Amino acid sequence: MGFSDSVALRGRQVSLVPLSSSHHRDLLESVADGRLWTLWYTSVPAPDELAAEIDRRLKLHSQGVMVPFAVIEHSTGQAVGMTTFMNIDPDNRRLEIGSTWYRKRVQRTGVNTECKLLLLTHAFETLDCIAVEFRTHFLNRQSRAGIERLGARLDGVLRQHMIGRGGTLRDTCVYSILDREWPTVKAHLTHQLSKDRD
Repeated sequence: MGFSDSVALRGRQVSLVPLSSSHHRDLLESVADGRLWTLWYTSVPAPDELAAEIDRRLKLHSQGVMVPFAVIEHSTGQAVGMTTFMNIDPDNRRLEIGSTWYRKRVQRTGVNTECKLLLLTHAFETLDCIAVEFRTHFLNRQSRAGIERLGARLDGVLRQHMIGRGGTLRDTCVYSILDREWPTVKAHLTHQLSKDRD
């Protein structure tokens, strides 16, 4: 299997399926839950930008640089967010998990933990990655805490890495999990999910 091949990944609470325009209606409802696009320190599409964002991700997939997923909640059968493999570098067996958002109702539940377990398992055990990266805004405390709870370690901060909304400058925190760390991280995430089900 190639790094940019479409794949579906199934867990207990959610499945990650190849993103398509058929997910637009569910994702419109999801992005409105919490008005996620109003968060200045992250990049979540506004309702009128959502179709273009889906198209953008699908175009990047056709170019082999992104694998976009819709996050499908089993209990409702609805798409509750999006995530991707991005910055794919098969020659160096690396990729980034990012461009992730979830509707407010499923935030701070086991959804993110299970999604990351599915993605990391595929990256390390099927694609044979040597490292998986995560990036987020320095001031996005919720995202940073979530990445650190996974067991990822901070590699450093890219100062003035990007120009954001309204001309704000983004310092980007770069985290990673290495292949030698994966068995411990996997055990940790599996344990966290078992506690969520208790």
